[in-house]
Amino acid sequence: MLDRMIANTAPSAPLSRRGFLKLSAGAAGGLMLGTALQPELARAQGADGVLATPFVHIRPDNTVVVIVKHLDKGQGSATGLATLVAEELDADAAQVTTEFAPANAELYANTLLGVQGTGGSTAMANSWQQYREAGATARAMLVAAAAEAWGVDPATITVSGGHISAGDRNASFGEMAEAAATQAVPESVTLKTPDQWVYIGKSFPRVDVARKTEGAVGMFGMDVRLENMAYAVSLRSPRFGGTLAGLDDAKARAMPGVIDIIRLPDRATVIAASTWQAIQARDALSAEWDFSNAETRGTEALRREYTALLDQKGIEHYSAEAPAAEAAQVIEADYFFPYLAHAPMEPLDVTVLFDGERATFWTGSQIQTLDHMIGAQVLGLDPAAVAVNTLWGGGSFGRRAIYDSHYVAEAAMVAKAWLAAHGQARPIKLVWTREDDVRGGYYRPMHMHRVRAGLDAEGKIAFWEQRLVGQSIVMGTSFEQYMVHDGVDASSVEGLGESSPYAIPGWTVDVHHPRVGVPVLWWRSVGHTHTAYVVETMMDELAEAAGADPVEFRLRHLADPRARAVLELAAEKAGEVPEGLTRGIAVHKSFGSYVAEVADVRMRADGTVKVERVTCGVDCGVPINPSNIVAQIEGGLGYGLSAILREEITMTDGQVDQSNFYDYTPLRIGDMPQVEVHIVRSSEAPTGIGEPGTPPIGPAVANAVRRATGIAVRELPFSRHGLA
Repeated sequence: MLDRMIANTAPSAPLSRRGFLKLSAGAAGGLMLGTALQPELARAQGADGVLATPFVHIRPDNTVVVIVKHLDKGQGSATGLATLVAEELDADAAQVTTEFAPANAELYANTLLGVQGTGGSTAMANSWQQYREAGATARAMLVAAAAEAWGVDPATITVSGGHISAGDRNASFGEMAEAAATQAVPESVTLKTPDQWVYIGKSFPRVDVARKTEGAVGMFGMDVRLENMAYAVSLRSPRFGGTLAGLDDAKARAMPGVIDIIRLPDRATVIAASTWQAIQARDALSAEWDFSNAETRGTEALRREYTALLDQKGIEHYSAEAPAAEAAQVIEADYFFPYLAHAPMEPLDVTVLFDGERATFWTGSQIQTLDHMIGAQVLGLDPAAVAVNTLWGGGSFGRRAIYDSHYVAEAAMVAKAWLAAHGQARPIKLVWTREDDVRGGYYRPMHMHRVRAGLDAEGKIAFWEQRLVGQSIVMGTSFEQYMVHDGVDASSVEGLGESSPYAIPGWTVDVHHPRVGVPVLWWRSVGHTHTAYVVETMMDELAEAAGADPVEFRLRHLADPRARAVLELAAEKAGEVPEGLTRGIAVHKSFGSYVAEVADVRMRADGTVKVERVTCGVDCGVPINPSNIVAQIEGGLGYGLSAILREEITMTDGQVDQSNFYDYTPLRIGDMPQVEVHIVRSSEAPTGIGEPGTPPIGPAVANAVRRATGIAVRELPFSRHGLA
């Protein structure tokens, strides 16, 4: 039985444990806000008329099902969206459940992205109004049904805790659901004011906690088990862009459990009775590769090319007018950021069943629109004949948000080849091993920066010249038309210039996007991972050169009051620097949210870094669930700390050197600091929280290390300098 909790009805009281929001398995009947009822219910309530209003299904058994249009990969979006509906519906928290929406961009589009998908920390931001209106709409229809059934004025009806009342009459949502389904959909609804909130702003466990704790079967793609299912593992080119020139599969075909081996242009896929048997047989394949169009440069060769580009003017991205005052001091610095893997706990996997006329995919789909359309295209089917069942994602950090849906496309190719060879449909689960993923590409791009900044005689910034060199994530993809402006990939420069909370005179930014055959992808907080590091470490060096306190120096140049507030909050809550520790600070705005982090660092006797404590100030608008915000800051901070300490992807002659957690080393439990999170109480609409905790931690720690040792870490990871 799932752990349970319910809210105290007093808005200021904390919630007690009682099983808030369970997972549902599906049931028929009742009131459905969505395509099963009336098409107009899918109409957005806003003036823009976006077809994306979420569904609310109220069952006869009094269960309220919230249809979650976003992938939940551990960031808590399912809980957040269910909370919004429960609030406006006045449901009993224990009766609310969640299900993932099917792939249907017409109904479930992310209004900030234009497709059905989860990314850019937009789940709450784009759903804040929609999901509350969906809950309020369902409530209004229940009230209308009760008023009609009881012959009373709707104004005399009250709704609370999943029940509808008028005088001595009382009904549950489930009892009134069928009648409510016949009511007209209101053209507009009135939403609660903050003083009326029962759930929003309160802390409670996420919907997935109990099932994950219990090890429940069936949550993740890796859990999918279908009758007669086979398992697939592929042998891919060791260099990006290589194709299969020859294959000796005789030994593999003779191994136990092997059912078939399918040859594709750039890979060979073993189909077997189990994942382990498929892996063993895959490793027994002997392949010849054609590298004529492959990427053969290694890390050092690419780095030399990037360094040469730092000496050349790039495409201008931003230029601010410089003041008349001349610089009294100038600091110059070059920075290097390596390729990084996402390394989610659950590697990529997808199960597909294709019979020639219809297909179904089961996977932790992050951009359902692309997975749906590309899967259909590969199979030669009309999209209406293809279903994508979204499952919980065992982490992602951007890895499942793939512009080419490559692993879904691969599964589709395997299923199509299987049907052609065998004539009978069979469910096939394609599995990527950890090694497949670490070596298989789609990394945070390698970047280099050069900054030259000056201070005037009064200790203020006089100018700031910045140049970036790094691959574009989206050039050559379907996202290019939306994200590349005047030749600059917006994801490379986010956090710089006009998107920064700083007002820096004379700030110029130009960019080079070299063409490299290494697949790259957004990685948790994307461009902010390197832009925040450069800006905040340079700000610290400038503060020291000016003889200024690092907080006070930042406040001189921060024009955004929300950024100033979180910086002052974090600095205040951090208190005095503990004896034996050194302090570093950073503040950054990303995905609409503001985060300041104060890192207290100890230098061990062996010269390595131990981050003892991090104090955070956070402003992400209305805090829907404070405990989840804390969890996301802790997780994002840990993810960023992991990256700066030891993580890097390197290549030798185009082949990736790393393969698993023993040589791509993530944060260990002993590396994790004590974290304190202080949330600004805000009336602003919610903004992102899954990623904003990541960018500030690197520069905060680097600033502490520089103050403790005199070493300015401008080349990551720290392990390159013997610091980790």
